[in-house]
Amino acid sequence: MGKDVTIQGKDGNFSAYLATPAVGGGPGIVVIQEIFGVNAVMRSVADGLAARGFFALAPDLFWRLSPNVQLGDKTKADWDKAFDLMNRFDPAKGVEDIQATITHLRKTRGTNGKVGAVGYCLGGMLAYLTATRTDCDAAVGYYGVNIQTMLDEAENLKKPLMLHIAGKDQFVPQAAQAKIVEGLKANPLATTHIYPEMDHAFARDGGEHYDKACADLANSRTATFLRQHLS
Repeated sequence: MGKDVTIQGKDGNFSAYLATPAVGGGPGIVVIQEIFGVNAVMRSVADGLAARGFFALAPDLFWRLSPNVQLGDKTKADWDKAFDLMNRFDPAKGVEDIQATITHLRKTRGTNGKVGAVGYCLGGMLAYLTATRTDCDAAVGYYGVNIQTMLDEAENLKKPLMLHIAGKDQFVPQAAQAKIVEGLKANPLATTHIYPEMDHAFARDGGEHYDKACADLANSRTATFLRQHLS
């Protein structure tokens, strides 16, 4: 079971959900939210990472717009609010908050000083930017949106990046997927995995497009990748 903590950011303080291992120390992981905020799904992801021995910290990246948002994916009202928040969200400010979260984790008692990031949807795109703009040690993005418009930043990759791409993602057309793969294939720090029959959010447990087999495969790849680069 985790707890809410406060992070000191560049523009002010904001909340985050921290899940810690039951015993021993380990690496830190920034869990980067979907458009629904630091909700039950993101907290469950953090709890799962803590069970694997990570210190998982999920920052509230919408705090400037509406603090402590916890939306679901079952009602039109929640979807409308989520898209409104996403459309008003400033990714550059979000990355600044992620850097503050990384810094906070490095100083958290019990961590080994290494910090990675795992993001989903909006967070998948932010995980990519985290890999290019922050001092994180490794980053993983699930079905990130609009990465194809930011491929010029790939030259700034200094630490390993893994992207999980849904082959039938309704928010990332196949042409965009191909552009991402092509744009990163020559970079030795970047790894891409495509799940051909999957739609967006295939790893969101309980979501409309959740697929246990592919989610388990992606999560296994993520765990191995993070262990390799954060131990």
